[in-house]
Amino acid sequence: MSGDGSPTRQPVILAADDDEDILEMVAFRLERSGYTVVRAHDGAQALQAARETLPDLIVLDVMMPKLDGYEVTRALRADEATSRIPVILLTARVQDADVQKGFDAGADDYVRKPFSPQELRSRVQAILGRR
Repeated sequence: MSGDGSPTRQPVILAADDDEDILEMVAFRLERSGYTVVRAHDGAQALQAARETLPDLIVLDVMMPKLDGYEVTRALRADEATSRIPVILLTARVQDADVQKGFDAGADDYVRKPFSPQELRSRVQAILGRR
């Protein structure tokens, strides 16, 4: 309960990855940490879900079919309704140029695969804690 007697709303996180195992692991860990998770399996689905649900934070895989994580991030930043939603990109690409491309697209943070669930949870909590 929040101070005014209303139940506190669980933050909603949109998680998008075309690898079902990674998506389920991310969703499971975030749900166990007290978040409501909306799942998407490709970039186009992620963009549509973001516009429909206006989540508190988005975790995007970079390499996805239809739209990649960079394209989704740029589209979110260009839309007034979604421009302020924090984005964490997940990627197996570890070149500095790839990381820079993510930040240039408007990402708030970057998590390299393979990652520990604790690291992802810490990054999510750090960003949501700043809001």
